[in-house]
Formats: sequence, C-alpha cells, structure tokens
Amino acid sequence: MEMTTRFPLLLLICSLCTAQLQTESDNHIIPLGGETEAVRREPTNTTDQQQGCKQDIHAVLREMSASLAEQRVEMRHLQRENEAQAEKLNKLELQTTELEKQKTELKLQKTEVDKLKQELQAQTAELISIKARTNVTENQVEVLKRDGKVKQVAFSASLFTSGHGTLGPFNTQTPLVFRHVVTNIGNAYNPNTGFFIAPVRGAYHFEFHIYGHGHASHPTAAVLVKNGENIFIAYEHQPSYSVNPSNGVTLLLEVGDVVFMHQWTNTRIHDNQNHRTTFSGHLLFTM
Repeated sequence: MEMTTRFPLLLLICSLCTAQLQTESDNHIIPLGGETEAVRREPTNTTDQQQGCKQDIHAVLREMSASLAEQRVEMRHLQRENEAQAEKLNKLELQTTELEKQKTELKLQKTEVDKLKQELQAQTAELISIKARTNVTENQVEVLKRDGKVKQVAFSASLFTSGHGTLGPFNTQTPLVFRHVVTNIGNAYNPNTGFFIAPVRGAYHFEFHIYGHGHASHPTAAVLVKNGENIFIAYEHQPSYSVNPSNGVTLLLEVGDVVFMHQWTNTRIHDNQNHRTTFSGHLLFTM
C-alpha cells in the first residue's frame, strides 16, 4: 500500500519541477540587447532548482526502495508462516486419518471379542454336559448292572429356593439350574448342576413349565436338552401381562444320558416364592 502511494508522489514532483522550470523560462524572455547583469545571472538559479528537483526524486526513490525491502522481508516472513501452518495442517490430517483407522480396528476387535465370548459360552455349556456324563463312575454303572432291579426314579424342582427374581436376557442359550427340589427319588437329578442323569436304560417322561412377565422385546422360553441336543421348546411372547409356556416329552435314555434345561436366547424367565417355573421327570419303564 505504501509503494502505490509513492508512484503518484514521484510523478507529481516531476510534473511540478517541469512546470516551474517552464514558467520561469517563459517569464524571463526579454528583448534583444535589453538584458541586464541580473538577468544574465538567471541560468545559475534555474540550474539550482533543477538540482533540487532531482534531490527530491532521489529521496522518494530511496524511501520506495526501503519500503520495498521491508515488504519483501514481510512477504518472506508470511511465506514461512504459511508453510509452517500447512505443515501443521498436514500432520493434523495424518493424525485424524490414523485415529479413524484405529477406531475402525477397535470396532472390528470388539466384534471379534463378542463373537469369541458367545462361542466360549456355548463351549462351556457343552463341556459341562460332557463332564456330567463322564462323572457317572464305573462303580455306579457296575452296581446298576448287578442290580437288575426296576429302578424307581422321579424328581420335581423349581427354579429358586426362596425369594423372587428374573433371569436374562442373554445373547446365547444358558443352562437353567432348578435348585428348589421337592422330590428326587433315586437321586438322578442334581440340584447343583441342573442335570438329570439316567440311572437305567428306559423310557422317561419330562415336563417343564416356564413363567415370565410380558415384554415388548423379550419373550419367555426354555428348551429341554438331551446330551447337548435341543429336543422340545416352550415359548411364548406378548408385550404385557404374564406368560406361562410349557411342554413335555417322553425319551428313551441310555445309562448315563444327560437331560437338562436351557434358557432360550434373548428371553426372560421369572420365579418367586410360589415356584411357578418348574422342571419334573420320572421313569416310565425300563427297556
């Protein structure tokens, strides 16, 4: 801005000097032979004025040169600042990209962890079932073989021993342990694990009644499992009031076969002091 004001000033000084010299030249035209000694000395004054104009022009040029140098320094400074800002911006963009990448990787890892948890829960349930079957000792089997008598086997149990509560929802099938035992003839049912282990080969009948409160998103359901295989399910879903699905089945079991209950995925099961969620079974006859 300072340089742009210097150029009109320079032109103005030059114009004024030229005009002044022209005016003085015109005013000092005298007749031939009529010049005096004072007039003969005028060229010296004109030369002095020309030198003064040149000095003013040089002063303006020096000021313009100094201003131009300052502006160049300022431009270089601004250029360095712009380069530094651009470098910071590039670093920030790289950091943002890396952060988004890490977020994506974290989401993928979380999904994988959730999947592994579900698989672990399923494997744990299967392992418990296998362990329960192998816990039937050889001595028990030998006793049953030697006995040869018709066994009297029957049990009936509810979910909670006292109080009330709701189980679930879970993202995978979960074993149900009916801890309040009313009848356990033959001790084939284990209230610590929830497993019924067949003591003799024969036909067995099982019944299960499940209680729950109505819910818009979570039904009430449980499935009877034999040796890790889902057999029959009791399922009911309504948004309000109470639900009480039930089912029953007759199975041919070998010695050591395991029967237990699983809570169905994404369901809720309730029990209270009235013992409304129950699991029962008994031997019909040997085979």
